[in-house]
Amino acid sequence: MKADAGQIQRALDRPDPAVRLILLYGPDESGSRALAARIDKAMGAEAERIDLAGAQLKEDPARLADEAASISLFGGARHIRVDPAGDEIIDAAQALLEAASGGNPVVVIAGNLRKDAKLVKLALASPMALAFASYLPEGRAADQVAVDIARELGLRLDPRAAQAIVAATNADRALIARELEKLALFLDASPDDPKPADAAAFETIGAVNDESDLSAIVDAVMGGRPEQAAAELALIGAPEAIGAVRAVLRRLAQIAPLRAEVAAGQSVDAVMAGAGKAIFWKDQKVVAGLLQRWSPDRIATATTRLAALERAYKRSGSPGMILIGEELLTIARVAASARR
Repeated sequence: MKADAGQIQRALDRPDPAVRLILLYGPDESGSRALAARIDKAMGAEAERIDLAGAQLKEDPARLADEAASISLFGGARHIRVDPAGDEIIDAAQALLEAASGGNPVVVIAGNLRKDAKLVKLALASPMALAFASYLPEGRAADQVAVDIARELGLRLDPRAAQAIVAATNADRALIARELEKLALFLDASPDDPKPADAAAFETIGAVNDESDLSAIVDAVMGGRPEQAAAELALIGAPEAIGAVRAVLRRLAQIAPLRAEVAAGQSVDAVMAGAGKAIFWKDQKVVAGLLQRWSPDRIATATTRLAALERAYKRSGSPGMILIGEELLTIARVAASARR
């Protein structure tokens, strides 16, 4: 069944045995994970949480129903988290909903699934499932997200500071939380000892004063501006650079399904109109330009190369700033010469 914001919050705060599957999806993955955290709190610190990935359930579809029906090793509450997930778990989700009994609640965190995705259609059609799509907050709603997170950290956030933080993070809930955590530490604030926080305090320690501007690097690389990308990369070190690699990967993942629709014959304008709120309004013009510049083959090649680079970083701690820079600049040069 489709759930609204109030229904999904109540379902996570007070799990109902009749609801076997809660699907949290949409472009705001940070928002989905923030919602999922509510059931962690509801189940209690002593509850056993089983974490699974979509790839595991693709290989063993029966496991999800088995885990949902199992009793905790410690005799207490138990719940299952599937993250990340997509249509590859459709058989596992179907088995869970068709099982003789459910038992432990299952929360699935999926990315930006389309409305016609198999997993979404299954959850919407079943009375034993709830589906909720999280979208990036905009305008006053985004500012209120910042204010709410700040309050939990012991910050009384000034409206102008909220606007500045939202603008600096592109309304990404996880980034907003990270910046507010730094601000709370800077101001020595806590829930027991709240402190006021204004725009001046944020400007002192916030993302707007970081030497690195990952969005500028991503736009330069994806937009085919190698000279600008080189200039931006010269300002940062390897830890920030690998963050840029991951940011470019996220952008590639965002445009890949949209570009496939263009390749299938739809116009860029039609694809963008169909995407709706899945694309943050500030990014819509940029994404439309990328759909004209990037082909499906180039998206796949760049994704493969950057994923290999990230794996090298995870193995060794750093693949080297030179290697990171060379790879990003190579992609920028390819983008400069590529236009549909």
